[in-house]
Amino acid sequence: MNEKHIQQVLEIEKQSQEIHEKAMREAQELPILAEQEAQALIAKAKAEAQEEARQIVAQAQAQDEGKEILSEVNRKNSEIEALANANFDKAVAHVLERVIGRA
Repeated sequence: MNEKHIQQVLEIEKQSQEIHEKAMREAQELPILAEQEAQALIAKAKAEAQEEARQIVAQAQAQDEGKEILSEVNRKNSEIEALANANFDKAVAHVLERVIGRA
């Protein structure tokens, strides 16, 4: 029986040593895994930030283009209004000449 107990104790010690070695290996791997995960998170955050920046720039460009178009439309409207006013004065003068000429 003593030999059997000694074998069991030796087996338990062997298992304990294996568990300890495995735990040590895992403990050494944890910082490496954490670093890899951190790098992956950083890369993901950077990609998301770049995409968001691209979208903001695109929106700003669209707004600038819209402002330019609106400015051009306002400029053309002013030109047309000025021409219309000039033609209106001529039309009124022409009508008055016709009315006076007939009267």
